[in-house]
Amino acid sequence: MDPSACEDGTVRPGRAPLRRLTRFEYNKTVRDLFNDTTEPAFSLPSEDVGNGFGNDADALSVSSLLAEQLSTVAEGVARRATATPEALARLDPCASNLSPESEEACARTIVERITPLAYRRPLADGEADELLALYAVGRTDATFDVGIATVIEALLQSPDFLYRIEWGTSDPEHPGLRRPTGDEMATRLSYLFWGTMPDEELRTAARAGELSTKEGVRAQAERMLEDPRARTTIRFFFDNLLPISNLADLERNAEVFPTFSRPIGALMREETQRFLEHEIFEGTGTWASILTAPYTFMNGPLAAFYGVSGVTGDEFQQVQLDTTQRLGLLTQAGIMAGTTHSNNTNPVVRGSFVLQKLMCQKIPLPTGDILERVKPPDPYSGATARERFSQHSQDDVCRGCHQLMDPVGFTFENYDAVGLFRTTENDVTIDASGSLPGTPGTVSNATGLVQKLAEAEEVHSCFATRWAEYAYGLTLRAEDVCTKQAVKTAFKASGYNVKQLLIELTQTDAFHYMAAREE
Repeated sequence: MDPSACEDGTVRPGRAPLRRLTRFEYNKTVRDLFNDTTEPAFSLPSEDVGNGFGNDADALSVSSLLAEQLSTVAEGVARRATATPEALARLDPCASNLSPESEEACARTIVERITPLAYRRPLADGEADELLALYAVGRTDATFDVGIATVIEALLQSPDFLYRIEWGTSDPEHPGLRRPTGDEMATRLSYLFWGTMPDEELRTAARAGELSTKEGVRAQAERMLEDPRARTTIRFFFDNLLPISNLADLERNAEVFPTFSRPIGALMREETQRFLEHEIFEGTGTWASILTAPYTFMNGPLAAFYGVSGVTGDEFQQVQLDTTQRLGLLTQAGIMAGTTHSNNTNPVVRGSFVLQKLMCQKIPLPTGDILERVKPPDPYSGATARERFSQHSQDDVCRGCHQLMDPVGFTFENYDAVGLFRTTENDVTIDASGSLPGTPGTVSNATGLVQKLAEAEEVHSCFATRWAEYAYGLTLRAEDVCTKQAVKTAFKASGYNVKQLLIELTQTDAFHYMAAREE
């Protein structure tokens, strides 16, 4: 479909597949439901990467192993939620003063309070009675807490809890389309911004019909984005977009890199996240400013690792960069270390990260004979990475991809395998010149490259697409072209402001409509 056709005024919501709670969302939801902070879902099998964020509805199948472990996790949550009189009282105050005569009434009160929260909608006729029957079975020859735990186990294994089910309601103005109900819209908002179930203010807005308009949705989105819980979700997004989530587990040769350690890796990750949070919420807030900011955040140990003086203590503080050496997000040590898979830098991996993650260019993985020809060269086959990897661009079979990736990756060669700045490798001066596909001219190093990236329309469009795929829980396809176009256009109109992008994600046809369900 031609993107220009998206401007004809027709509502085109794109796909709205059924979405299962991810481990991130499950943990946040049981925390808010039962005050369970043990993050139990991390014992479940990891999600398929799919769209890169683990929440791609098309990839969230349920294996027999997952079903079995969901049962085990539900049992653990239920046990902790009913383990003590204090825990039971958190479910409802009636549990703090029980008598044989009041148990059943209290069980009903608990069921009618927690089930709508767990299902993220009002109870249907008869649902409370079905759950109370489960309570009675669990209570037989046992105690009140066992009966309630039986109910909680059932709730946590119900499709109504595990899936974000959307039936929608018909829209007379747009035959053939449906709109999310108030509760379904509240759920869309809460999982986008907070990764958890709606709060009381959202539920109240849903009951009042305030989420039936784009203006009402925008008002709630603006409120939610200013809540500290939104920062956790933004951290999660960047943990998956950027190669930083495993920095605390990074291994390097201690003799070659004596100042690096796993605790330093963890501080690198925190540097990136503190920087992003500050720039988005307190700084200029644009994607371009993130890519080119002349500052970062360090504490004493991390500053010592970088060789920066004047920073002491464990608290992170803003530090101005030597902009001849570093500029913006991509030259931070964590990004450089995270795109290095051994004790030697690999410009192919770094270039591929920029092209695929930040520019949305698809680079096919080599297979068969090609895989053998593009394996990393012997580290002793050349004094510098440019010398070692130049063979790829000279090979007729490999040239097509490597002429795109390598000129980008070479610009980061001033940063070693742990992200420290260097000017030589094996006593040979590093040539960090390179170029960015689709833009004229060359750059002399990474600071020049990030400035080109910050000016490239393709980079901003890609960032908007990444957020849309995370927000809508899918990989955008050809039939989603109008969704992609709407998000990109809104992001550009905002001056590429990240917070505004998140608000605009709630204003698209994809967020407010869905195709009519088949009867």
